[in-house]
Amino acid sequence: MKLPSAIFLSVTLCLPWASSFAAQTADAEYEAVAEEYIKGYFAARPLQGTALGLHEYDGKITDYSRLALDAELSRLRRFDDRLRKFDPSKLSPRQSLDLRILQAAVKNELFQMQEMSIFERNPMVYARAADVNVYVQRNFAPLEDRVRSLVAIECQIPNILIAARTNLNEVLPKPYVELAIQIARGSSDFLKKNLVAAITGLKDEQIRAAFQDANRRAANALADYATWLEREKLPKSSQDFALGEEKYGRLLAQSELVDLPPAKILEIGMSQLKAEQEAFADAAKKIDPNKSAIEVFKQIQNEHPTPENLIRDVAKDLDKIRKYVSSHNLVTIPSDVRAQVKETPQYLRATSFASMDTPGPFEKRATEAYYYVTPTESD
Repeated sequence: MKLPSAIFLSVTLCLPWASSFAAQTADAEYEAVAEEYIKGYFAARPLQGTALGLHEYDGKITDYSRLALDAELSRLRRFDDRLRKFDPSKLSPRQSLDLRILQAAVKNELFQMQEMSIFERNPMVYARAADVNVYVQRNFAPLEDRVRSLVAIECQIPNILIAARTNLNEVLPKPYVELAIQIARGSSDFLKKNLVAAITGLKDEQIRAAFQDANRRAANALADYATWLEREKLPKSSQDFALGEEKYGRLLAQSELVDLPPAKILEIGMSQLKAEQEAFADAAKKIDPNKSAIEVFKQIQNEHPTPENLIRDVAKDLDKIRKYVSSHNLVTIPSDVRAQVKETPQYLRATSFASMDTPGPFEKRATEAYYYVTPTESD
């Protein structure tokens, strides 16, 4: 049966519109699910929300109780299922790509909780829970309001460390324990010294008194946690910390969307390493043709700032790099705000000798950026 020509033309004209409408509808449905997931994500990790500049999460901290962790695991599984039901081909190109990224992010969270058992095997998770540096480094709110948030958070630190003792396995990986001890002691020291010094301008004595009490309790709880790890966990710790090839392969495939086997990635990495070593050897010959590459490398290592000049010299180097990038039109630098060079906070030194701390992408007021460096005896 033939369609009348007028009807055929009408249907033909409507098809692109219908297709576009279907894509818009699918996009809207996906966006609603994504928005719901993200809100739940930050509700379970409010410190991350604050660091990104979402200040509705100020004064809140993650609940590490077994009940809360199990609830978050169930939430992640639900969203993993819900996202799997979307057909990428029915979404717009942008949302199709966004779907893949979000699915990988959810898979990564699930992998950490289910395969890596981070809350049962990694004591560093709890030692890092007191990372409240954002509240004193960024003036996104009046000092009194930020200190109120600090009080609310620090009041929960002892409970987090009680949960740690309950959640952690009897035997833990030794490298995790050793680093957790350093981080916990560094965090305790940060609360006792840096945090106290950072609120010297606080005028409200009532808030100050509440802060001093909460801060003391939190700092002591962290110090006790480090002692507990050293006394109870370190002696019985093991060297069993590696994921293994099979798990690592799944981690790459699920959370990084890399479907190459680990052996192939290692092969690519070793090939690139060899190319870099050859390039370095060529450069070393230009510096000193009478010395080997490793001798030139050691010579370069001896050229560094002194500990007392490190902050100033790094600031000068950063300014030189900025000028070079701009003068050679390598990339466009969108802001004239300069990163302030400071010493790395004590609690970050266990795993970093240099790092960047920039305002969150949603931050509207606090625009300070910091480049942390760690002076050492060898500087």
